[in-house]
Formats: sequence, C-alpha cells, structure tokens
Amino acid sequence: MINKFSDDWCKAKFRMLTVAMLISTGFGCCQVADVDNSGETAGATVTQNVKLSSDSSGFVLLSEAVPDAILEIRYYSTYNFVGDRIDGYEEPLAFLTKEAASALKNVSDELITKGYRLKIFDAYRPQKAVTHFMNWALDENDVRMKKYFYPELDKKVLFPQGYIAEHSGHSRGSTVDLTLFDMTTEKEVDMGGTFDYFGELSHPDYRNITEEQYKNRMLLREVMLKHGFKPLVEEWWHFTLADEPYPDTYFTFPINSNSL
Repeated sequence: MINKFSDDWCKAKFRMLTVAMLISTGFGCCQVADVDNSGETAGATVTQNVKLSSDSSGFVLLSEAVPDAILEIRYYSTYNFVGDRIDGYEEPLAFLTKEAASALKNVSDELITKGYRLKIFDAYRPQKAVTHFMNWALDENDVRMKKYFYPELDKKVLFPQGYIAEHSGHSRGSTVDLTLFDMTTEKEVDMGGTFDYFGELSHPDYRNITEEQYKNRMLLREVMLKHGFKPLVEEWWHFTLADEPYPDTYFTFPINSNSL
C-alpha cells in the first residue's frame, strides 16, 4: 500500500528541483501555481505563466521613499527560519515598486500621527532567495531554527502545506512584511506572535491572544487596507498592494546598492 504523504512529498521534491533547474538555466517563463513561500496560498490551484525579469527600473529604495520606517531585514541576518543569510540579500536594504512605496508612505504618515512608526522585516525578495528556501526545505536534517519558527510542525510538511513554494509574491515587488513600533515605549508593538512563525498563531484573526494584542493586529491591518493593501489570511505581518503593477512578473535582481 502506498503511503500518500510520502508519495506527495516525493512529488513535491521533484517539483522543487524542476523549478530550481528552470531558474538556474535562465528560462524566463514556466508553468507553476502562484503560491507565496510563507503561506500565501491565494490562487494556488490556478496554473499560470510566470515571467522572470531582471529589470529594476520600476523599483525604489524604501528608506528613501518612506524615511520614517525602521528596517530590520531578517533575511540579511541569520535570525530567520533558515538560520543563514539568504541568497540575494547582499546589503541590509529594502526595495519596493514605486506604486507600493507611495502607498506605504501614506500608511507611515497616518501611523505617525497615532504615535507609531513602521518596522520593515522584508519587502522585495529576489527569486534566488526563494530558491534558497526551497533548497533548505529539501534538507530534512537542518532544523536549527525549528524551536523559534516552526516548533509545532515537522519540517517535511512545510512544502506540502504551502509554507515554502517555488515563487513568492514578494518577488513581484509590491509585498511587504512589517509591524508597528511604538514611539512612546520605544519598542515593537506586542502582536501576540513573532514574524515568520509558521502556525495558526500567525493568523491575523487568531483569538487565543490578549485583547490588546488582537487590537494591535487590527490597527496595522486597518491602516494598511485603508491605503490600498490587501492582507494575507495566514500572516498578520504580510500585505500586498491590491493594484500591484507587476502581477505576473517575478524579479531576479539582487538586493544591493548597485541594483537600482
């Protein structure tokens, strides 16, 4: 009798390796489902053309477009679910499309009047970073960061359950991972859970947290929605510009000072 999970995991491995080969050999288009590497499963059952591009002309440096934002680029550091600096993050910078950055500036301006600043964990993510995540997912023995980011899950379910995928909405350039920073306490706002935690705790509507923590999540959500971003049902920190300029293009240029 065939073990269904084992069969699915083998298929997932084959699929990841196939996409990785397409990326490494420079193919500009392939057929894949549109799934974010960290839980973005919207439209995951729809197969569509995916275009790869190295053209950075539509992007801006987030620290210039939103100067009040605080940057903590987790994938440039080793404090992330992999435990290493991620490929493509060559400097601790954040890029966004011009349209997303403009909308985020409006978010920042409103939140400053309420006593908060935005703290950015991730914005544009190069395709090679997503490939790094996929390769990491194949190594079932590398669980260095499990107790911090996925203590409730066996690593081998991360790909089948959609936590890791071939393409990320971040690579389209109009998605941002962020939280609130309280200017009175000079600390991050308590959201009842940490960035990049894989599990139900990260769902924005999760209610087994304090009322204050839930209100903090809703404040971030409400202001982001007001200024044109759409949320993700699995992650309280993740938002994508609803009218994103490159809905079917995934960018490949690295994050460094020479890319823009």
